Amino acid sequence: MKIIIPLAGKGTRLRPHTHTKAKPLFHIAGKAVLGHILDQIKDDVEEVIFITGHLGHQIEEYVKENYSFKASFVEQKVLNGQAPAIKLAEPFIKGDDKVLIWFVDTISDADIKNLKNVKEDGAVYVKEVEDPRRFGQHKVDENNIILENKEKADPPISNLVNVGIYYVKNSKLMFDCIDELIEKDMKTKGEFFLMDAFQLMMDKGAKFKAIKVNIWEDCGKPDAVLLTNRYFLDNGETYETKTKNCVIIKPVHIEDGAIVENSIIGPYVSIAKGTKINNSIIKNSIIGKGSEISDANIIESLVADNAFVKGASKKLNVGESSEIKY
Repeated sequence: MKIIIPLAGKGTRLRPHTHTKAKPLFHIAGKAVLGHILDQIKDDVEEVIFITGHLGHQIEEYVKENYSFKASFVEQKVLNGQAPAIKLAEPFIKGDDKVLIWFVDTISDADIKNLKNVKEDGAVYVKEVEDPRRFGQHKVDENNIILENKEKADPPISNLVNVGIYYVKNSKLMFDCIDELIEKDMKTKGEFFLMDAFQLMMDKGAKFKAIKVNIWEDCGKPDAVLLTNRYFLDNGETYETKTKNCVIIKPVHIEDGAIVENSIIGPYVSIAKGTKINNSIIKNSIIGKGSEISDANIIESLVADNAFVKGASKKLNVGESSEIKY
């Protein structure tokens, strides 16, 4: 099975961090967001095609340094939607290749090993939500076969929404329908969405099964990143290097090489290597590598790599190599 991972977006909702670092490389619970996804799928992959964009060279460097599977990289120069992004992978896909598409904002417990049991033409991983208007929606029958797809419909056609993970057996039909979508200029809210291409596939007879997931975490904006950090720490991604004269309220992830002294840390704090923390209280926060925090009391904060914070007592969102003093 070949895997397509679209990650060309600029990550505007996660600024200032994405001015200097590709969004998928944001560090959570000991590794990059992309690393959490790749570790989940690396044993089931023939090749991964990364659709890159802003700071794409960072993605390529990270993958080559940390993984040995076959990887290809394609730049999406025009950000006009999901479907054109997937289209860029076509040269790497043979007509009979089965394809898994995993959008990089998505952290999920999707069990891709069970895809071999899917008898339909493909599958869409879904979750029921209270307000589906911001998402791709799916109406299903009693056997969880998808009857209709609508992207960001209001009023909604269903509370069942896709989480950003898709499986397609007939990749040639998918690419043909993406071509048709673009040729007919079938945009939704100004973009070409993959769900609209899937609807064209269904109109031509393809059947998709909806597979429900229990976990769906988003990494697209600061509050969501902090919730994802909590998820990983609650589910075993914890570690604690030696600290000095500290109170540690678990769960936390404090990497080797971090120096943490005279502080109260936790719960739900991730601290990267090379960080120095002294005389501080930190709760529900992510601290990037090489940063320094002293005499601070922060909560629900993101502090990027090589930042300096002194004397702050508030919620912070600090970009890379920035300095805040009070």
